[in-house]
Amino acid sequence: MKFQSLVIVTFLFFGLSKIKAQTYELGKVTIAELEEKIHPKDSAAVASVLFSKGVVSIGDHGNQENIVKKRIKIYKKEGYNWATIQVGVPAGKANQISITDVYTYNLIDGKIVKSKLKPEGEFLDKINSNYWIKKITFPDVKEGSVIEYQIKNYAGSLYIQDWNFQEDIPVNYTEFKTTIPNSFQFKRMIKGLFTPKVTTDIAKTYGYPATETTYILKDLPALKEEVFVNNVNNYRSGILHELETISIPGQLYKTISSNWEAVAKTIYEFENFGPELRKESYFEDDLKLILKDKVNPDDKIKVILDYVKSKIKWNNTYGYGCEKGVRKAYKEKSGNCADVNFILTAMLRAAGLEANPVLISTRSNGIAFFPNTNAFNYVITGVETSSGRVLLDATDPFSTVNILPLRDLNWIGRLIRKNGTSEEIDLMPQKISDHIVSMSYEIIEKGEIKGKVRRQYSNYNAFNFRNTFLNETEEAYLDKFENENNKIELSEYKRTNQNELLLPISETFSFTGSNFSEIIGGQIYLSPMLFFLNEKNPFKQEKREYPVDFGFPFLEKYTISIKIPDNYTVENLPQSAVVSTEDGSGTFRFSTAFSENQIQMTIVHQMNEVIIPIEKYEGLKEFYKIILAKQSEKIVLKRI
Repeated sequence: MKFQSLVIVTFLFFGLSKIKAQTYELGKVTIAELEEKIHPKDSAAVASVLFSKGVVSIGDHGNQENIVKKRIKIYKKEGYNWATIQVGVPAGKANQISITDVYTYNLIDGKIVKSKLKPEGEFLDKINSNYWIKKITFPDVKEGSVIEYQIKNYAGSLYIQDWNFQEDIPVNYTEFKTTIPNSFQFKRMIKGLFTPKVTTDIAKTYGYPATETTYILKDLPALKEEVFVNNVNNYRSGILHELETISIPGQLYKTISSNWEAVAKTIYEFENFGPELRKESYFEDDLKLILKDKVNPDDKIKVILDYVKSKIKWNNTYGYGCEKGVRKAYKEKSGNCADVNFILTAMLRAAGLEANPVLISTRSNGIAFFPNTNAFNYVITGVETSSGRVLLDATDPFSTVNILPLRDLNWIGRLIRKNGTSEEIDLMPQKISDHIVSMSYEIIEKGEIKGKVRRQYSNYNAFNFRNTFLNETEEAYLDKFENENNKIELSEYKRTNQNELLLPISETFSFTGSNFSEIIGGQIYLSPMLFFLNEKNPFKQEKREYPVDFGFPFLEKYTISIKIPDNYTVENLPQSAVVSTEDGSGTFRFSTAFSENQIQMTIVHQMNEVIIPIEKYEGLKEFYKIILAKQSEKIVLKRI
């Protein structure tokens, strides 16, 4: 779940999140801060973090005190969302967290006016039986306001939550400090593009050996969204901790951190995981009916997948453990992703197939940097076949064998077998997804164009098309298509294989349009791709911060036939060209020919690699620049 442009501080065990600081404490707001109209280094910023501090202090018995202090400047109305704080807490334990020093500062007639939090600005949302949210809305917020607050939490769990230095707005100063007894050893990972200044000292106020570590960063830019990014939070500058060992002399030595194999085995033994997979009696009669006359393993996989998709509706809840339990989910015909895909896995096993759950972290959940049970938030199914392993997810009505919802395509997962052993699984698609267009049209002397189109989508392109367009009426789809493409008029529209998920989906239509050509000095100028021309380069920024993630390998192919008026000939025809990236991950072929009054064009754009690393960005940007320039070249016709 993402709360965009919202300050979110999550305290599940001890509550620590996005934190920053400066050389002064709360209550020291200055006139200069209130007078500031724009951020000095980012004039587009709607708000900025003036400072924030995070402090984690662990006692010798593992008890913790956690403090967050933050001050934020609001520049524009679009930044008002930063004046709402949400703090996640375990259900029934809202009193463990205190939010204090909540003030809004404004400059009125040259004087600083301080507004205190009002009772109606505090809320407690009881989301479910496990999770509540404390919400604070600041009073009297306007353009130019400065807000600040403090959050304290006391916890008894040796768990240091991930700390983000970088925000979606600029950060002037950020500081994070930990005081940890030497009895507890944590692994530490600093992630992102910015490395903090780190100082370490012996904690002087503790009655036992402890280490104090301080991390400081200044003048951090806002974390910017970029196109074709898996999850931008994977690249947000921050620090992560994982408890490694507990070593109390003469009392205890215990290794806590483990490898992925151990994590998978632990999860399999959870009550809402392995035991749920072993239940079968609730579907035995139904399975016999759907498997009648089915002998081929591929046929079994298809019919069982289709059955589970149609019978059990996903309730949009994530988790690798069952929420309701498979029996109840089967009876009520709904459940979370584990309920749905455990039923799928169990039915496949009962049909004699080798099927196993695959733990994954969805794109929205990000990648895991340490082996731990919290790394995963979703589960799908893997099946061994004579032609190799296939992956299934029954939560989406349009998913098929090896065509998973895009949320699943997050690099790697971990398959767990019945005996508790596990194996790393590559989740990224290998098969090309096609988008193939055949278009023929004629140019009438006054520049009007009439033609026909056949458009076909396969694999992930078909999956995306079905999910995007099949939930709206055909009339609404056509109206939108016409309005977005120079007010063309469509007729004779037909769609095939709409519900045949194993086949490419296609659409055909006729069209007319009068806004695709220009007549200048008796010559006709035409962009031959018409409404399929993409004039925007997705890779325009000078410097790319994150790898490019296309999601899946793809091929776009356009075959275009153009009939020109009888009394015209070709004055200029774009030349054929072949271009590829240096490493061959992308190719582009553009060919043209003219004979009598027909122009033939073939345009092919193919990307074979899903992930393009940052060091190859310049080559990719230039590749797309050439593609767009070539596709934008005009045909020029002159009168004979």
